[in-house]
Amino acid sequence: MNDLWAALGLVLVLEGVLYALFPLAMINMLKKIPQMPVSSLRFMGFCSLAVGWMIVWWVRH
Repeated sequence: MNDLWAALGLVLVLEGVLYALFPLAMINMLKKIPQMPVSSLRFMGFCSLAVGWMIVWWVRH
Protein backbone atom coordinates (compact mmCIF):
# COMPACT_ATOMS: atom_id res chain seq x y z
CA MET A 1 0.00 0.00 0.00
CA ASN A 2 2.93 2.30 0.63
CA ASP A 3 3.95 1.91 -3.02
CA LEU A 4 0.54 3.12 -4.13
CA TRP A 5 0.83 6.27 -2.03
CA ALA A 6 4.37 6.85 -3.29
CA ALA A 7 3.18 6.49 -6.90
CA LEU A 8 0.31 8.92 -6.36
CA GLY A 9 2.70 11.36 -4.73
CA LEU A 10 5.05 11.17 -7.71
CA VAL A 11 2.19 11.85 -10.10
CA LEU A 12 1.28 14.97 -8.14
CA VAL A 13 4.92 16.10 -8.05
CA LEU A 14 5.31 15.68 -11.81
CA GLU A 15 2.07 17.49 -12.58
CA GLY A 16 2.94 20.21 -10.09
CA VAL A 17 6.30 20.77 -11.76
CA LEU A 18 4.62 21.23 -15.15
CA TYR A 19 2.13 23.76 -13.79
CA ALA A 20 4.82 25.59 -11.80
CA LEU A 21 7.34 25.85 -14.64
CA PHE A 22 5.03 26.21 -17.66
CA PRO A 23 1.69 27.64 -16.50
CA LEU A 24 0.77 29.35 -19.78
CA ALA A 25 1.67 26.31 -21.86
CA MET A 26 -0.49 24.14 -19.60
CA ILE A 27 -3.44 26.53 -19.93
CA ASN A 28 -3.09 26.54 -23.72
CA MET A 29 -2.87 22.75 -23.82
CA LEU A 30 -5.96 22.36 -21.65
CA LYS A 31 -7.90 24.70 -23.95
CA LYS A 32 -7.04 22.50 -26.96
CA ILE A 33 -8.15 19.20 -25.39
CA PRO A 34 -11.90 19.69 -26.05
CA GLN A 35 -11.14 20.25 -29.74
CA MET A 36 -9.25 16.96 -30.09
CA PRO A 37 -11.01 13.89 -31.45
CA VAL A 38 -12.03 11.33 -28.84
CA SER A 39 -10.08 8.65 -30.68
CA SER A 40 -6.84 10.65 -30.30
CA LEU A 41 -7.44 11.15 -26.59
CA ARG A 42 -8.21 7.46 -26.15
CA PHE A 43 -5.06 6.48 -28.07
CA MET A 44 -2.90 8.79 -25.94
CA GLY A 45 -4.50 7.35 -22.81
CA PHE A 46 -3.76 3.77 -23.87
CA CYS A 47 -0.18 4.71 -24.80
CA SER A 48 0.33 6.36 -21.40
CA LEU A 49 -1.14 3.33 -19.69
CA ALA A 50 1.17 0.98 -21.60
CA VAL A 51 4.31 3.03 -20.96
CA GLY A 52 3.43 3.40 -17.27
CA TRP A 53 2.78 -0.33 -16.96
CA MET A 54 6.13 -1.12 -18.62
CA ILE A 55 7.99 1.26 -16.30
CA VAL A 56 6.41 -0.29 -13.21
CA TRP A 57 7.14 -3.80 -14.52
CA TRP A 58 10.75 -2.87 -15.30
CA VAL A 59 11.32 -1.29 -11.88
CA ARG A 60 9.74 -4.21 -10.05
CA HIS A 61 11.67 -6.96 -11.87
